[in-house]
Amino acid sequence: MNRIQNLVFPGLFFTILLIAFSCVHEPTPTCEGVIIKLELSKTDSEAGSPTGTITVAASGDSKFFTYSINDIDYQAGNKFTGLDSGKYTVTVKNSWGCKSAATISIAVANACGTVTLSSTVLNTTPGASTGKITALLVGGTGYTYSINAGAFQSSNIFSGLAAGNYTVTAKNTAGCTFSTQATIGVTDPCAGVTVVVTSTFVNPTGTSSNGSITGTATGGTGFTYSLNSGAFQSSGVFTGLTTGNYTLTAKNSNGCVGTTTVAIGANNPCAGVSVAVTAVVTNTTAGASTGSLVVSATGGSGFTYSINNGAYQATPTFSNLAAGTYAVSAKNSAGCLGSASFVVGSSDPCLSTTITITGTPSVSNNCVTPGTGSIIVAASGSTGFTYNINNGAYQASATFSALAPATYTVGVKDVNGCTKTLSVIVGTTPAGPTFALLKTLIQSRCSGSGCHTNGQTQKGYNFDTDCKIVSAWSGINGSCITGTLAKMPISPQANLTAAEKLTITNWINAGHGFAN
Repeated sequence: MNRIQNLVFPGLFFTILLIAFSCVHEPTPTCEGVIIKLELSKTDSEAGSPTGTITVAASGDSKFFTYSINDIDYQAGNKFTGLDSGKYTVTVKNSWGCKSAATISIAVANACGTVTLSSTVLNTTPGASTGKITALLVGGTGYTYSINAGAFQSSNIFSGLAAGNYTVTAKNTAGCTFSTQATIGVTDPCAGVTVVVTSTFVNPTGTSSNGSITGTATGGTGFTYSLNSGAFQSSGVFTGLTTGNYTLTAKNSNGCVGTTTVAIGANNPCAGVSVAVTAVVTNTTAGASTGSLVVSATGGSGFTYSINNGAYQATPTFSNLAAGTYAVSAKNSAGCLGSASFVVGSSDPCLSTTITITGTPSVSNNCVTPGTGSIIVAASGSTGFTYNINNGAYQASATFSALAPATYTVGVKDVNGCTKTLSVIVGTTPAGPTFALLKTLIQSRCSGSGCHTNGQTQKGYNFDTDCKIVSAWSGINGSCITGTLAKMPISPQANLTAAEKLTITNWINAGHGFAN
């Protein structure tokens, strides 16, 4: 019995030693004092397709790191792909389970896509508003249309327009806008039309006023007639005339005119005389009355001149004319007449102007009102620029400040009224480091039933968005740190650790804002 015990006890003693030695190992470190540094880089997502990426560079105390978005599904790779636009919280965890997090925003590259806007134009007739512009959009859908910064409409057709320059703008529901210039000119209905006036007459008897003239015309339809620049009438018959020379004018439905001279009761001094009228035309600028006509006449001497059946004048120059068709008559000293129609066109200074516009944005703190973003506009290709934003009033300054994160339409207008627009995106300021840690803590430690996340509102607080967290800073401080409000998190969640409270305190002391 004793010998057996001597054989057994040494083995038992050896086994106990092995067990004792196997319990002695290197202790697992705590996360207090552990340093994990991380840097985030990104590529933005394409419009309509989740193509954004986030790449994490981590360093610090660890044998290895794993990576996660929104603190779930950790992976060994440090790159996340196929991301849509938005804000992401990236968490790095070391081999001991210690974590560090930061937030980054992925924007939309070319959020408005590639759209081409053009137009077709139907010119107006002189003195009327019968022009039409049809906007043509390629590369987009769901757009509404505006002309000259007016109200937007679903139709791409604008009718009842006078001659002039117009800016057509297309806008979609995302606020993306595109503009193009269109010019409505004046189509001359009298081009190539010659109105020929003929007449018969009855001489008066003696000194009586019983002579008459009957006029007819060719070169159109719907003629009306005037005698000696009087009112036009539908009939070509004029009665109650005494001996003398008369000017008979015929005008067709398009306003084209012709004249002839009729002498009753005496020899006709204009027989065999042909008065020819020409003019040098200076076009007006769009929307102004700066055109002119300088008239010349042959077929006699001592000419006087009339425009649109107005009073005759000695000077052959007619100034301050708007775009349109004008009937000009010349009368020699014997009263013989000649007439012709001339078109004063509208010169568009924007046809030869190419304006280039750029907009340099700065990001905005999305939890501050007004916003902190800005856009600085630069333009070239002309002079005398003024600037506007979202079709507002033009201003001398090229800088627009106090902007919230959004897509804006900036525009420029030069000294001639030529315009150009551009869509510019004001992005969101990345969350500050203390806020990023605070947000991760709050949303992870207050996500259960009766808390303030996942659509739940308790005690007037909800922490689903960045700005709601920022606005609730005092309540977070009172509940988690000072104890002046109800305790948070509520049971059965564990109390906050000293490190978690320090995360909250650091954010409060840094200014408790989104960018802190």
